[in-house]
Formats: sequence, C-alpha cells, structure tokens
Amino acid sequence: MERLEEYKYYIDSLCVYDASDDDIIMSLRDLLYGIGGENMPKLYSTFFRKLTKYKSLGDYVSEFVLTDDNAFTKAAAAYDADSLSAAIMQGVKSDLKKLEAISKISTDEVIDGTYGEVEKVLLTLPKWEVGKAREPLSVNWADQIDDLVEYHEINGYGVYATHSAFAWHGGELMPITSTDPIELAELKNYERQRSQVLENTEAFLDGLPANNILLYGDRGTGKSSTVHAVLNAYKFRGLRMIEIAKADIGDLTQIRERIAGSPMKFIIFIDDLSFDARDDSFGELKAALEGSLSGRQSNTLIYATSNRRHLIKENHSDRENDIHRSDTMQEELSLSDRFGLTITFMNPDKKEYLDITEQIARDRGIDFDTDRLLIEAENWARRRGGRSPRCAKQFVDYVEASIRQGKDW
Repeated sequence: MERLEEYKYYIDSLCVYDASDDDIIMSLRDLLYGIGGENMPKLYSTFFRKLTKYKSLGDYVSEFVLTDDNAFTKAAAAYDADSLSAAIMQGVKSDLKKLEAISKISTDEVIDGTYGEVEKVLLTLPKWEVGKAREPLSVNWADQIDDLVEYHEINGYGVYATHSAFAWHGGELMPITSTDPIELAELKNYERQRSQVLENTEAFLDGLPANNILLYGDRGTGKSSTVHAVLNAYKFRGLRMIEIAKADIGDLTQIRERIAGSPMKFIIFIDDLSFDARDDSFGELKAALEGSLSGRQSNTLIYATSNRRHLIKENHSDRENDIHRSDTMQEELSLSDRFGLTITFMNPDKKEYLDITEQIARDRGIDFDTDRLLIEAENWARRRGGRSPRCAKQFVDYVEASIRQGKDW
C-alpha cells in the first residue's frame, strides 16, 4: 500500500514533464486515489479502456516522455540542451525516475490494495500489460539523458516529434497522420529543378539565407510531389511542413506567431496557387512574403505551386483595358519577385516522357518488353491529352496491376 501512495505523489510532483492534461496518466491517477473505494471498479475499467489504444502501460508512458513539450525537450531539439540550468536538469532526472516507476505499475499491485467485494469484482476484470518502453528508453531512464537529447535532436519535441506535416484548419494546427511517402529517388528527370529546391532547403536548415519558392509549371510535372519528397528527405533534420489553403493566406501572420518560438524549421506550403484580379488574399501574401514586419522569420519559408504562368486570372475586359493590364502585370511581378526563386516545371517531350516511363517501370521491378511498353505508354498519353510524369506513373500503375492480376495490358 505504501508503494501505491508513492505512485500518486509521483504523478502530482512532476516538475518538468507536465502530465496534468494527459488523459491516460490522469485516469491512472484517479484510479490510484480511488483504491479501496466503492467506485474503484469503474475507475479501473475507465483507465483500462483508455490504455487499450496502446501496446502497454510502459509503451504509453515512454511515448509521453518522448513527445512532451517542455523546457528540456525543446532545448534538446534546438541542439541547446547544454544551456539548461542545473535545476532544470535535476528536475528532468527526478521526473524520469518517477515516470519509469509509474510505467511499471501492474494490475496485481493495484488489486492487492483492495479487499472485500471490490477485490472480487476487480479479479474478474482483464489485466493491463506493463510491457516495455519505447526506444531509446530502456532501463534507468534517469541515466539516459544523453540518449534523450540525441532523440530530440533528430525527431523534434512535442507534437513535432510524432508528426512532420500539419494542416491549418479553423485557427489550429492539425497533425496530418498520413502523408505522401514519396521519396526523391522516385521522381524522374527534372534534376536541375529539384536541385534548386534542395539547395535552398539545405541552406534554410543550416541557418543560411534562403528564399521563398514558387514552383510553376504544367499539371502533373511533379511540383507538389517535389515538395512532399523534400519533407520526407529532411524531416529528421528538423524540417516540418504546414499546408494552408489559399483562403487561409490571411492567417499567415497568425501561423508564424504560433510557431515563432519553436526551434523547428517550417515550410508553409500553398498548393495550386492562383488569384482573381480583386482577390484580397493577393495583397496578404505579398505582405507575408516580405512586406510586413512579421514577413521574415528565421524558422519559416513559403513554398507554393501553381499551374498558371500568371498568378492573377484575367477576364476579357481586363485585356481590353491597357491601364488595368499594365497594373495587373506590375502586381504579378511584385509577387513573383517576393518569392525569390521561381522554378519552372514544363511537360516533357516524347523522348523524355518515354524515358520517365521506362525508369519508373524498372524501379518497380516489372518484367516487360521495352518496345511494347513505350508504344503503349505513348498511346496512353495520347488518349489522356498529353505527356507528363503523372501520366507515366499512372500508365505504369496500370501495367503493374494488370501483370499482378494475370491480365493482358
């Protein structure tokens, strides 16, 4: 019983790691405080039900340690853990010792603290698994400070340790749980364009001057895929991405203020960008790119894609009005200039298209007749109105599916 009393106070006395808003640890706390009472079966079943989303108690508590947002984890993610005071580091070690003990609380320990009818009911309930901690934690967590520092340097802290991509919805950053897994090696040709994006991104991550980027070009040429692949390539170097809709461009200042104190590096991604001539968000984006006081922050860049050479859509009357046309051109130039880098992705010619198709097929390990593959790939593109890397991928998807199903393609 004395040990169970200690567990309660362990949870209540955490100093650096904050479990006060953690639903599962607080549910365990309620259970420990309820030991011996008539309400204990309900508290037990509530805690058990919440814990079933995870492998075990050890798995969950160690995940809590690895994903908490606190002074230590944030400093470690910024490669600045050495600057923390001795008092904070002492608090970290104390908390880790307590959390490791909490992660090993067993069902039997809890039931041993009960008696009578309550004990009889608890003995009919399933036992939770204590299990193992997540790597790099193993045993004696308080002695694994260096391992935790290295973990946060690679993976980040808080929600940024579990997610690399976010969407801005209703004034909140919402983690994206399933992101495009595409890798840079899967993108064929367009080496010059991708190298510009990579060099700029690496400069950004290294704390060097870097530009906002506009990726312009034909549909299906890999503009968005390039941005997604860049995230996958550099997420273990602290890169994170926030995707926003054009309608939320007015929130750019708010987004930047939200992440201003984070040591992570953020690409704010706007896909398929274009504006109407009288679109208010056009001016908002210009200001966010460079013209406002909050327009430049060392931990954010804007990457945008567009299928339109001119970001502002024109109507027939605009073309007839020379003065309006001149103003529109100046507006377009002022926005493009603020991006710093404009990288063009154009549809491939026939030779390039067939080369992309063959490369993708070989990467997939498909057994094919080259002449037939290229003839059918050209026919596929003709039926779909043009050649593009996306068209090539869709054709190879069709061929691979047909072969795997034993069908002729």
